[in-house]
Amino acid sequence: MSNLKTSTKTDVAIKNFRNKVVELENKLLNSNDTNIVKGNSDSFPLTHSFSDGVYVREMKMGKGGMVIGKIHNRSHTWFLMQGHLVIATEDGSFEYKAPTYVNAPAGCKRVIKALEDSVFVNVHPNPDNIKDIDKLEKMLTCVSYKEYEDMNFKNILIWAW
Repeated sequence: MSNLKTSTKTDVAIKNFRNKVVELENKLLNSNDTNIVKGNSDSFPLTHSFSDGVYVREMKMGKGGMVIGKIHNRSHTWFLMQGHLVIATEDGSFEYKAPTYVNAPAGCKRVIKALEDSVFVNVHPNPDNIKDIDKLEKMLTCVSYKEYEDMNFKNILIWAW
């Protein structure tokens, strides 16, 4: 019996999800439509707070708003403090009503739609107590699946020695 994972329909579905989300994200980022918000804004205000070893990022989303998140390098926990969301990941599409929390795996990219005004909070480890948001984003997220896979492959090689 082999321990090697074989290709399955799930692998194809994951690749299709990733390709479609990246295609949509690129289309939106390259759009000149003034209704498309890119980054922190009055439409999706972000609040950052810190505790010893912890970074908390809060986002407010108005009803009908949609967000395509970045790929997270590490597992983390997110909380829905207020509202009702539909979140699509490569594992499927799920509805969440506040209050709730989810342990999100590393490598996850989410497409989020607010069905009601919502408050969404990510909690990340921050062992070096970094408070520079740009540095934190570079540490916690990747801009592409290739970057994420390369980072993980590099980590595997380091641990193999």
